[in-house]
Amino acid sequence: MPVPVIPETAPFTPEQRAWLNGFLAGLFSGSAPAASAAPAALTPLTILYATQTGTAESLAKKAAKTASSRGFAPAILDVSTVSAESLQAHSNLLFITSTYGDGEPPDSAKALHTALATDTAPALAAVRYSVCALGDTNYTLFCQAGKDFDTYLEKRGATRVHPRADCDTDYDATFDSWLHAALAAFAPASPGNAELQLGLQASGREAPQPKITYSKSNPFPAPLLAVRALNAPGSAKEVNHVEFDLSAAGPALAYVAGDALGVIPQNCPALVAEVLAALGADGEEAVATKSGELPLRRALTECLELGKPTPALLDLLGLAATTPAPHHVIDALLAAANTPAPTAFAAALKPIAPRLYSISSSPKAHPGQVHLTVGAVRYELAGRARKGACSTFLAERALALGKVGVFVHSNKAFRPPSDPAAPMIMVGPGTGIAPFRAFLEERAATQAPGKNWLFFGDQKAATDFLYADELHALRACGVLTRLDLAFSRDQAEKIYVQHRMLENAAELFAWLEQGAHVYVCGDASRMAKDVDAALHQVVERAGNKTPAEAAAYVQSLKTAKRYQRDVY
Repeated sequence: MPVPVIPETAPFTPEQRAWLNGFLAGLFSGSAPAASAAPAALTPLTILYATQTGTAESLAKKAAKTASSRGFAPAILDVSTVSAESLQAHSNLLFITSTYGDGEPPDSAKALHTALATDTAPALAAVRYSVCALGDTNYTLFCQAGKDFDTYLEKRGATRVHPRADCDTDYDATFDSWLHAALAAFAPASPGNAELQLGLQASGREAPQPKITYSKSNPFPAPLLAVRALNAPGSAKEVNHVEFDLSAAGPALAYVAGDALGVIPQNCPALVAEVLAALGADGEEAVATKSGELPLRRALTECLELGKPTPALLDLLGLAATTPAPHHVIDALLAAANTPAPTAFAAALKPIAPRLYSISSSPKAHPGQVHLTVGAVRYELAGRARKGACSTFLAERALALGKVGVFVHSNKAFRPPSDPAAPMIMVGPGTGIAPFRAFLEERAATQAPGKNWLFFGDQKAATDFLYADELHALRACGVLTRLDLAFSRDQAEKIYVQHRMLENAAELFAWLEQGAHVYVCGDASRMAKDVDAALHQVVERAGNKTPAEAAAYVQSLKTAKRYQRDVY
């Protein structure tokens, strides 16, 4: 049975928290110490996390629960609260960080990333550490932020007690292996969960029955209610509004505005047929998967990734990892001189990964439902039509299937202001509108008095004004205070949301001075960078500041969690 842990937000000093964690460990082993007796000495452990979408934070909490049962007094810290100088005080450090965009650290970690990279960063000789890097091998700079922090800590004199783990999207096994080995490197293991469970049984208390939880390993089969096009005929884009019924899941699948929904996709039957043909297989061959032994066709449809080929697959096919042609598994198969056996082929593929989508509904406005705004990905590459696995699954086949596996991915780093009177500035072009539909529904449902300003853009107003009727209605009733639009193809010169921000620099800065929170959602590689640059220019121009002063101002917004981004 997991031992309860005093949260790091509780009003206690680290020493008090350590004592209380020790007391709880004793209590749940069936032999609570007297209130006046000091518990056994616990090893201090700082678990530092840097997250963009919440995964690193949830893994930090998991690490704390494990550490508390092995003789540690864990303290969880958001990287945004830590400076390079303050790291010197943390003798045992687990650092869990994600990577996003082009190998960038999460927004919350950029200040520390920059500070540690400089030659003037403080010496960290008293720090022992291990890094867990989260990433996605579909990106060139896989786990780059974690690799950077690992290197920077070592260069500043810190001691790496266990090698860095680089986790792909299917990270559970890699993370667990890293965590247990890293904890063992910090200190000998103390009585673990199994012994604590025996202590409960010996004391005559029954262990509580585990509550039902839904996750990527145990998704909820959600009935699909609707899939409808948001673009008008003639649009160059295909964006769908998708609605799921969560009523049967009850509180086990609760979400709040700002969270994401994980969706378990299925691969396109036509692509599966191409792969089977390239293998010379009929699809009935039995292969091993995480779900047990399955026919190859079903495994390729429901369980295995057919996107970017893995290094294991390239090795199996005799293709160098640097071969440019294999963009996807089918390319690798067609480029190979040999045809692998189905069992070996399936073993060389990654398990199919859930796709995360920003939730576009408020549970207060749509009880028992969750909505998504999904752009269908379709393109041609190397003479072959390609499809986004999940986006086209939802667009083409999910409604007929009836139910789709889903789970809620909490994102505490992207929330509406806790103060309902605080103004909101939202920048969400294209499908980036999704969380802001949820934010506005939330504010309407709670009758929050704060002002709300939305910057939205796309290609053409006539075909790509997503949720136009809803936004106009929110504008008419006063929930949406300002709506600034940028349709790039409606005039000779392309206009984007960042241009509208600069046009309204004076008022935008006035909102910031009034305590407004700024939110950005959408493409990380271009839009988010352009919007960030525009925000700096707004502060420079309207605030009459130097570039350095504007950068410090924007950084202060981030530190105060008034500048939050949900970018991908």
